[in-house]
Amino acid sequence: MIQGTNSNAGKSVLVAGLCRAAANRGLSVQPFKPQNMSNNAAAVEGGGEIGRAQALQALAARVPLSVHHNPVLLKPESNTRAQIVVHGHPVGTLEAECFTTDRASLLEPVLDSFELLGADADICIVEGAGSPAETNLRAGDIANMGFALAADVPVVLAGDIDRGGVIASLVGTHVVLDDADRSMIHGFLINKFRGNVALFDAGLDDITTRTQWPSMGVVTWSHDLAVLPAEDAVELGERQTESGDIHIAVPMLSRIANFDDVDPLRMEDDVTVTMVPPGQPLPVADVILIPGTKATLADMEFLRSQGWDLDIQAHVRRGGRVVGICGGYQLLGSTIADPDGVEGLAVEVPGLALLDVATTLHADKVTRPVTGTHLASGHGFSGYEIHVGRTDGPGSTGRPWLSIDGAASGATSSDGRIVGTYVHGVFASDAFRQAYLAELRPGRVSSSVRYDERVDVALDLWANQLEEQLDVDQLLRIAARRL
Repeated sequence: MIQGTNSNAGKSVLVAGLCRAAANRGLSVQPFKPQNMSNNAAAVEGGGEIGRAQALQALAARVPLSVHHNPVLLKPESNTRAQIVVHGHPVGTLEAECFTTDRASLLEPVLDSFELLGADADICIVEGAGSPAETNLRAGDIANMGFALAADVPVVLAGDIDRGGVIASLVGTHVVLDDADRSMIHGFLINKFRGNVALFDAGLDDITTRTQWPSMGVVTWSHDLAVLPAEDAVELGERQTESGDIHIAVPMLSRIANFDDVDPLRMEDDVTVTMVPPGQPLPVADVILIPGTKATLADMEFLRSQGWDLDIQAHVRRGGRVVGICGGYQLLGSTIADPDGVEGLAVEVPGLALLDVATTLHADKVTRPVTGTHLASGHGFSGYEIHVGRTDGPGSTGRPWLSIDGAASGATSSDGRIVGTYVHGVFASDAFRQAYLAELRPGRVSSSVRYDERVDVALDLWANQLEEQLDVDQLLRIAARRL
């Protein structure tokens, strides 16, 4: 199990890289994360959803996605409430004041999933969440040491040197853990190092002296990882692209979800993607792409509070294009109604009124992989849907953007400049992406970017780097301790 001294220490990509390294060694490997808190999710064949990072790890391990890869997914709906998804399906909500008590009941399904995955695998590689040093969250923990102890899984602790204070973070974790938790840690590694690794030799020795934990190695910063989907919205500010001929602006909604929808666009040499944080106006661009959101009604209010609704209206008057994906699609319609109070109060609010559709939220959740056709070009695509609600109106029935299983899907404005869809991942389909970009620049020569291939190559490069910089043989020996 890879745990970290802090959130965003690189646990997700470390597990992904180790999964690919183990798979490249001929081992059957399964990724696992007991509890994830993220609005970035992936749909599983047969129904259900898991954290997007676990979908990447399954890809790295070369295994089909399973709801058991991430048995508990917490999807924040506000600062104090999260939807609870167990084995891929919503089962209720978790309030902040009940966080340390209500989670304990989720340990049983977590252990069931772990044992099921491990039954036919040579190795399971587990990702922790946050930090085990958060002693205020230790009671009822199922994400870090609570799981490690219950499942008897040895732990390697990752320290993020890029943030500074990594020696104190690792040694401090050793200090605050109780004896039982501390006994589960069998080594540490340093992640995100920049510069001459030899300069940190004394640091490694100091950490080992103070903790008695052996070093598994130092992992240097890798720009290849920019190709891989980010798990946390906190990383989005680090993922701006260089100037290109086509400019796409993406407002960072307060409950932004599945923001990796823009990753394939960022890979195009002639495309600039700007993630616009709160407090900044939307820049002049060719396209404003409104991403998914876990709380459509709240983010409609948030978008207006930022003045982004005015920016979008001005953009449209200038002849700009708009794309709405999932929650972003719902925001583009005339109204958003929540008669059953799915997102809180039973209300109806006006949308941006850029598409001739209206949305009604329902408790039933659609979670499915999809394939279909871009009606304007005839090119196929694949992706997935994760949403509550239904969006209908003349813009969808009379002017659909896509076709899924022969049925109309999505909506288009009368002039074709504004489109919306429930399909996440649609721009990862190369022919579809090239067709859309050609609409922006008629005569544009399609690039040779193959998104899925680039991700797969990046995983192999990352796995090779970990083989060189970590003692993977020792990591496997530590894992074998459980057998």
